This record gives sequence, C-alpha cells and structure tokens, in this order.
Amino acid sequence: MTHRPRPWARPAPALTALGPLLLAGVLVTGCAAPDPGPALSADDTVKAATQLLTGRCLTARGLTPPRPGRRPGTKAQEEHLADALFGAGRAELSLRLPTGYSVRAHTDGCLASAQRALYGDQRRWFQVSTVVNNLKPEAAYRKTSLASVRAAHRTEIADWQRLRAHALTRATHLLTDRSRTP
Repeated sequence: MTHRPRPWARPAPALTALGPLLLAGVLVTGCAAPDPGPALSADDTVKAATQLLTGRCLTARGLTPPRPGRRPGTKAQEEHLADALFGAGRAELSLRLPTGYSVRAHTDGCLASAQRALYGDQRRWFQVSTVVNNLKPEAAYRKTSLASVRAAHRTEIADWQRLRAHALTRATHLLTDRSRTP
C-alpha cells in the first residue's frame, strides 16, 4: 500500500515560506496570558462576586439565577425564586434610622449567604452599610452638614471600610480563582 499525501494536509506555498515567522508569532503571543481587559472597580468586583455566589447558591437549590433576557416563570415560580434569593418569612435583621425609617433584611436567602461569604459578618455589614448608605438623608433630616453626620458615625464608617476591604479581598480571590479554572 502506497502512502499518498492528502491534499488538505499540505500547507499552501505561501504558508510554507512564512512558516518560521508564523511559528515565532505563535510562540510569542501564544505563551502570553490573554489580555484581561480593563480592571473592575472595587464596586464591580464585589458585585460580580456577589452575583457569582448567589448564582451558585440558587443553582444548588435547583433554581435558575435571574439574568437579563431570562423569561419569567409563573407567579409561584418567581415567588419561590425571590424567597430563595432574598429570604422568606419575617426578616431577622432590622435597623431603625434616625429619619424614622426602618430597614429590614433576611439571613436565610442566597444573597445573605453571599454577604456572609464576602463580608464575614452579615449582621454587622447590614448595620453599617444601612447607616453609611443613609448619611445624606440623615443630614437632610437633621438639617445639618454631611460632615457633622459623618463625624457622628465615624465608628460605623470605619467598620464599613474594614468590612468592605475584607469583601473586596475575598471577591478578588474568588473571581481570580474562577478565571484560572477551565
């Protein structure tokens, strides 16, 4: 039996002449890591990690995480998804703001699970983030400067910064580890 070269296996004459250059180009560019694009902001990094963790949690519960373009299910399915994501029943965390408003949150949903994983202390994160996110409304309510309200809440602001730094570190590791796995 004679071996006949297959026509599709022979390189084109132009490619044969360029072979060493193409190989050099592949070696130079092929070994470099792909360009990751612009770095995410701290907020976007934590948001991406939160979305990743909540998605994993919902998937583990047999649910499809909500994504843009997803077709909504029945009312009962959407309620079940919301309960799994945000928690169900009576809210376990509550904080009354100086403005008179009360803010509540659950500790049993996938979002709460993601917050525990990222911030370490979900209860303290809930308290300080609620206060810090409402500094401007408090200043307006008290008819005082934002600087004076910030000074009154320096402990909460310091805790917010500490917990946020912790979450950013955890989120960065989580997203970096995820990008390394195929």
